[in-house]
Amino acid sequence: MPNKPGVYIMHDKTGKIIYVGKAISLKNRVRQYFRKNNKTKRIENMVSLVDYFEYIVTDNEAEALILECNLIKKNMPKFNVLLKDDKTYPYIKINVKADYPDMYITRRILNDGAKYFGPYANSGSAREMIDFIKDKFKIRQCRSFKYKDRPCLNYHIKKCLAPCMGYVSKEEYKKQIDEIIAILDGKTEKLQKQLEEEMLEASKKMEFEKAAYLRDKKVAIERISAKQKVSNISENDIDVIGIAKSDFRICVEIFFIRKSKMIGREHYFFENNGIEDKEMLSEFIKQYYMNRPILPNKIMIREEIDDKEIISQLLSEQAERKVEIKTPQKGEKLRLVEMAENNAQITLTNKEEDKYSLLKELKEVLKLDKMPRKIECYDISNISGTNMVAGMCVMQDGVIKKNLARRFRIKTVQGQDDPKCMNEVITRRIKHSLDNPKGGFGELPDVIFVDGGITQINAAIEAVRSYKIEIPIFGMVKNDKHRTRALMDKNRQELEISNELLNLITNFQDSVHDIAIGYHKKLRDKSMVKSELDDIPGIGDKKKRLLLKEFGSVSKIASSSVDELTKVKGINKKIANKILENLNK
Repeated sequence: MPNKPGVYIMHDKTGKIIYVGKAISLKNRVRQYFRKNNKTKRIENMVSLVDYFEYIVTDNEAEALILECNLIKKNMPKFNVLLKDDKTYPYIKINVKADYPDMYITRRILNDGAKYFGPYANSGSAREMIDFIKDKFKIRQCRSFKYKDRPCLNYHIKKCLAPCMGYVSKEEYKKQIDEIIAILDGKTEKLQKQLEEEMLEASKKMEFEKAAYLRDKKVAIERISAKQKVSNISENDIDVIGIAKSDFRICVEIFFIRKSKMIGREHYFFENNGIEDKEMLSEFIKQYYMNRPILPNKIMIREEIDDKEIISQLLSEQAERKVEIKTPQKGEKLRLVEMAENNAQITLTNKEEDKYSLLKELKEVLKLDKMPRKIECYDISNISGTNMVAGMCVMQDGVIKKNLARRFRIKTVQGQDDPKCMNEVITRRIKHSLDNPKGGFGELPDVIFVDGGITQINAAIEAVRSYKIEIPIFGMVKNDKHRTRALMDKNRQELEISNELLNLITNFQDSVHDIAIGYHKKLRDKSMVKSELDDIPGIGDKKKRLLLKEFGSVSKIASSSVDELTKVKGINKKIANKILENLNK
């Protein structure tokens, strides 16, 4: 391998990418994986699955880091930290270029000259801020600004200056907007002093209504400024990241601090596969911040990460200003990191306790010998014995894992016989794990749930016993309204469970039902569009769709001429003759 920077990509024997990493020296980094030195359990497991690897050389480490992030997002390798962040954070937007700007929540940051403030952890906190400001400042409430022949109710209840009627000049309205921007920017001291002077001046002139309005505005600004103040840190725009771990999960908590105020927080959960804190922080920061439209000035973390400088460099280029990654050792900044870590631990503990208590209840209700950490659920779907399929859903440590769901097309059963279908599916599933324990299905489950009653339970028990193994089987029974009613054991006994556990089982049953129904619908739709055109060599789905779109039906295609057919994109005379020859046999 070359002694150059780049990205290395590990594949298993199926060709699937299982890990992507970057290196300053590809040669030095990759050979470490295959040396007989001390490795973490996670790396040992990963290396045991590597069948081959490839690499891409880059000009420098920065390019390697960007390529690594892109490949991880695209391929979602199982041994990388995977941030499934489909959230777009709410910001407050003020369209300052408008004659009479308004303010509203947006999740899209555009290069349009508007002012953006945030991010807020949720739209509720952003909405609260907007409502509070609009209640104290008389800016327009309507989104689409139009001049009208009479003012709306907001003007009459003194909530708006009615710019739509020309009752306020652009300059006077802009003064209101500038005050709001100053508040959201945290620059309130000068504004408060100015308001106090104006209030006293209005009072002297005996303009008491105006003085009262200015007083209320000043109080409102004081309330906003005091709200969620966390420290006397003078720096602006800081994100603080804390980590907490359990045996099963990792929780990463982020505090968003803007203008010395806590404006929100967010947390993410990851599977604990033995990753070290330093690597976890590095992977999280790269995936979370790369290509994010608005970045903080500083990111504060507990551990020094190896690629801190190169990540800071790239984020600084992205933000077009300096972005630092700091590991505070003392003072208020360290206290904030500790606070983030404490909150991460509380969030993790609460989640673990909720899931653990449900699993503990399930263990007791089902009279199991061990905690049911991995549960699989199965459902059969067909209509009158056609397009028979099955869905499989997996719950790991109380969490439904969508990425572990599987679909089966029934191969051996003729006609509508759901129990035989269930037997086939579970037989095939168990064979996968026995033949390849480290394959896509993973280890055998601790418990199997089947969607149905005693006939489905017996079919599943027969499949398990054929391999001379023991896996407890239970049915998920529905009521007349097709909602989960209870769990049933092999003796037809319905088991009493709490509402919380029933809700979890219901979600589990709904998930596997959706998988099975979705797969069945896909096959059914595919079979419904099947036509005589499918049997003609050289006619694929695209040409078939174009032909049917042009002529409307197969019979009209058959009665067309070669010249008419060749007007359709992709159809030449040879194919046109072949179509007519097959359709007019």
